Formats: sequence, structure tokens, C-alpha cells
Amino acid sequence: MDSVEPDLIQNSIQWTPKDDFGPNLIRLHVTNQIKELQTVIRDKNTSRSDFRFYADRLIRLVVEEGLNQLPYQKHSVTTPTGFQYNGLRFEEGNCGVSIIRSGEAMEKGLRECCRSICIGKILMAPYEETHEAAKVMYANFPVDIARRKVLLMSPILSTGNSIVKSIEILLKNNVHEEKIVVLTLFATPQGVKTILSRFPLVKVVTSDLNPSSPTHFGQRYFGTE
Repeated sequence: MDSVEPDLIQNSIQWTPKDDFGPNLIRLHVTNQIKELQTVIRDKNTSRSDFRFYADRLIRLVVEEGLNQLPYQKHSVTTPTGFQYNGLRFEEGNCGVSIIRSGEAMEKGLRECCRSICIGKILMAPYEETHEAAKVMYANFPVDIARRKVLLMSPILSTGNSIVKSIEILLKNNVHEEKIVVLTLFATPQGVKTILSRFPLVKVVTSDLNPSSPTHFGQRYFGTE
């Protein structure tokens, strides 16, 4: 079961709708479809099967936008009719890292977009066991992660403490800060400020910026309520 992080920064960082988070916060354009997905996920009366279905749809949208933040290179191909098409392709060296357990819910969406992508794992100790904001208990990365661009996946960005610790362990493994993109479905302004103030070169992609985040996400998705 996912633990809910203690609100260590609620009183120290205040948010108003006019706050400017800078260019490294990328928010999906909120269409009626995205608003519906967010509504179903937040609804306490949503069945687990519907919750997973709508969550997977929203995850796919966030993943697709995260892929837009990765570097591309020019690439030309020949079409079946013999014409040359000047397009793009990913530069090599991308990977995902999920924060266990709720972050694993996003792995399916990433693999649906990038079938052969490598995915690493980070496990945080529950707050109830450590009485600390977050503590890394386990990390397993591709051996060459230092040269890769990293999509760090966690569906909920609440206080930001777990993601801060995860970024720290990535930096200790020689990942460049500017090569880290955080993918999250729901983010709080406080959490975003915590991350971008500590790591100004990191990008954060989210579908929602709201002081209240659905911290029940992992329990509902995996059926561990």
C-alpha cells in the first residue's frame, strides 16, 4: 500500500493561481476529455475497473507529452510510393524509472509507446517505518543510465519528497539533471516548487496542478485499499 507523505512544506510554500513555475513545468492542455478523466479518477464512487481504465488513458496522454520532451534527430525515409519523407526519430539512449509501487502503473503506458525501452525501479520506505520524509530502500537501473535520458514516473506529486530523493539517487548515478523528465498525473503547486527549486533543469510533465492530489491512486489502481 502506498504511504501518504507528511505535509512538510504546506505551511512554508504558499501558492496562488498567478504563480509562474517557469518553462520546465509542462501542463497538458486541459480539454473536456482530460477533465472527464481527472473527474472519474477523483470520484470516490468509481469502480476499480473504471478507475484503471480511465487512469490508463490519462497515463498514456502524459507519457506521450513526456516523449515530446526527449531529443529527436532528423531522419529521412522512402515511402512505399517512392517519395522521400523528411521526418524525425528519437535519439538513442532513453529509459524509464518508476517509483514503486504506484509508479509501476505508468509502465504499461510507456511500453505501449516505446516497446523495447528499459525501465528501472526505485523503492521508497513507507513513512510509518522511517518517520522520515522519504528514504530510498532499493534502486535498480540500466547499467548505462548515466548516458541516458530518464523518464521518472510517479502518478502523484504531493509534497515532492519522494521524487526529490529519487532525483538525488539518479544524480549519484551520474545522470545529468537536464536529462530527467518527471511524469506525473496529478501535481500540487507545493510539490512542483519543491522539485524545481532544488533541480531547476529537471522538467515536470503533469495533467493537473491542484493543491489537493488524489493520494489514494496506488491503492485504487492495484486494489490494495
